[in-house]
Amino acid sequence: MRTQAEKGRVFRALHDREGAFIIPNPWDVGTARLLVHLGFEALATTSAGYAFSIGRRDYKVGRDEMIHHVGAIASAADLPVSADLENCYGDDPETVAETIRLAAAAGVVGGSIEDTTNQPEDPIYEHRAAVERVRAAAEAARSLPFPFTLTGRAENYLWGRPDLKDTIRRLQAYQDAGADVLYAPGLATKEDIAAVVSSVDRPVNVVMGLRGVQLDLAALSALGVKRVSVGSALARAALGAFLRAAREMREHGTFAFADQAANYQELNTMLEA
Repeated sequence: MRTQAEKGRVFRALHDREGAFIIPNPWDVGTARLLVHLGFEALATTSAGYAFSIGRRDYKVGRDEMIHHVGAIASAADLPVSADLENCYGDDPETVAETIRLAAAAGVVGGSIEDTTNQPEDPIYEHRAAVERVRAAAEAARSLPFPFTLTGRAENYLWGRPDLKDTIRRLQAYQDAGADVLYAPGLATKEDIAAVVSSVDRPVNVVMGLRGVQLDLAALSALGVKRVSVGSALARAALGAFLRAAREMREHGTFAFADQAANYQELNTMLEA
């Protein structure tokens, strides 16, 4: 098993090489181990995928439980793991910094901080407050004895605010505050992605698996993207298959879904210790 410091260096190096890499998002230990078996180079957790798997809505898992979850994923994989830490579970910079330290202690080598308040009436932190929160996270990350890759997220597009100018302004400020990777989930066009990439000098993460967005890894690499995640898409794909199967049984009394199910023996073999 690699040490946490080794994983941290490997993860940082993935962002420095030419082209983009895919960082898929398992939602539990089993899916993490399957992704390791398939040969991916790093993993990222998904707060939504995990919440769905335990019967909750997104943003309804507390910090302690989430830290335990990301630690379990990190322990299950001899790969670098970056944690979805939502908005770092607090408004104030001190709580943000503590969340980064707790995540690192759990075994991950990267994590993200969102600029959403999770309050529908006022969903995005005021610019100055958002920057101070990223700065606190970056200072906590720099204090660690290994490379911790901090991702600064601008959440405008996910909260119905498709303001590219403000999104770029925020990402540039998060870069200056110390974020190592920049990320604006919800960007859907080549033009917007290219505009973000060209406006910053840090690696940019883009999320795929959104409905109607059909850009492959080669196209994203050509735009200058460095990292491609899929958020909750793998979890939603699995749950989509589950719901289709359940509805087939309930509505038609048939079981054709089993023809598309993963092979029992293959799964057993892939999950051998």
